[in-house]
Amino acid sequence: MKTALKTIALAVIAVTIFSCKQKPHDPLAGSSREDKNGWIYVHLEGSPHDVGYQHGYLVAKEIDTLVKVFQFYLPHTTKKDWAWYKAAAGRFMWNKIDTEYQQELIGMAEGLKAKGYKYDSLDLVVLNANIDLSSYYLPTLMNKEKPGSGDNKAPGNCSAFIATGKYTKDGKIVIAHNNWTDYIEGERWNVIADIKPAKGNHFIMDCAPGFIHSGDDFVISSSGILITETTITQFKGFDTTKAPEFSRARKAAQYANSIDEFVKIMTTDNNGGYANDWLIGDTKTNEVAKLELGLKDFKVWRSKDTAMIGSNFPSDPKLIKEETTFDVNNKTSSPNARKLRMEKLVAIDYRGKLDEATGKTIEGDTYDALANKNVLDRCVIDGHIDKDPMGSKEWDEGPYYPMGAVQGKVTTAALASKMQFWAHMGHPSGDDFLAAPYFAAHPEYKWMSPYLRDMKAYPWTLFGPK
Repeated sequence: MKTALKTIALAVIAVTIFSCKQKPHDPLAGSSREDKNGWIYVHLEGSPHDVGYQHGYLVAKEIDTLVKVFQFYLPHTTKKDWAWYKAAAGRFMWNKIDTEYQQELIGMAEGLKAKGYKYDSLDLVVLNANIDLSSYYLPTLMNKEKPGSGDNKAPGNCSAFIATGKYTKDGKIVIAHNNWTDYIEGERWNVIADIKPAKGNHFIMDCAPGFIHSGDDFVISSSGILITETTITQFKGFDTTKAPEFSRARKAAQYANSIDEFVKIMTTDNNGGYANDWLIGDTKTNEVAKLELGLKDFKVWRSKDTAMIGSNFPSDPKLIKEETTFDVNNKTSSPNARKLRMEKLVAIDYRGKLDEATGKTIEGDTYDALANKNVLDRCVIDGHIDKDPMGSKEWDEGPYYPMGAVQGKVTTAALASKMQFWAHMGHPSGDDFLAAPYFAAHPEYKWMSPYLRDMKAYPWTLFGPK
């Protein structure tokens, strides 16, 4: 009997070993990619390493191109090359990134390698932290070396709102956002990542190729948390001993189950990089909030009956005085002009009517509240600095600089319950940016021609888990 049992046991072990050899772990299991209306929709799932591997493998060509864009662009705009940024990332960023996100970045590098691209995890840290490094760390470093040499022109990216209660059509949360950035990179900010991690919440977000966070930011979590933000322009300050913004933002997207938890994650070990006014909603409680997060200062506003907006302006007097050079009285600035227009739209014109349709209309709005007319310029919600003879003094960009709104997103509590949102690649107003006529009219920017290409406006498209 013992001999028989021993024989059976050995047979089971042999079958198990054979089975394991026949079925090695597939890091791509469950993942997928679909290209639609200018967007790359990817479903990623599993362990941190597998999620990274899937992203790197499925979006390899686009990640490679975006890295090359930054390798080309950053030396022009910051006078520092890619090697300098990698050294900085290795010196003070890598060890401040949560272990699971280190694993995801390593996995992404391996996915890229499997497709023939040679990048390491630090290349991907620079990609994810390019704003922290170029617009916060570098100016701070320059000012330490030579006071006044690093005048921080922290970027002014995005126009957004979140509303609830009497301000929306059904009394529930509506959230909308458009991403402003340089067209050379923004035209490629076209990934929708539907991520089901082994731990934490299932979430869906827009992002750039190779980003483990949204970056601009627009996130729907299965916990009922909705997230977006706009940058605090002309912010100053950075702490190299704290965690990168992209790591904290990703952690909040994945693990926050309430507004309080979101605030705690974002304010803990905060490096001050990519300082933002975060707009957060909780569909479980129908409450919305704004977290204005600097380096030393932060403030939270919250309500179940309000409309909150963002267009790169700070609100807290203490933060404005201590951490920015922002001029609240400059009515001709882009942030202040858009603030006027956003306030009128969400609090007056569309009060009680805010929904997915009006959200799309607002994010594509091209009415200049200062000029009192429809025009394509720096002062409209759907920004077109490439059409503005003044350029943007706030961000130190010259006349007709190729920058502005590059895409938009809108969702409602009803859509978010199904993890769905509307996305529009290209100017939400429907205006196309065409490179050839642009360079003919503005040859001073011809140096961008190797990578600055057409940015067509695609139709609004509904995305969500398959």
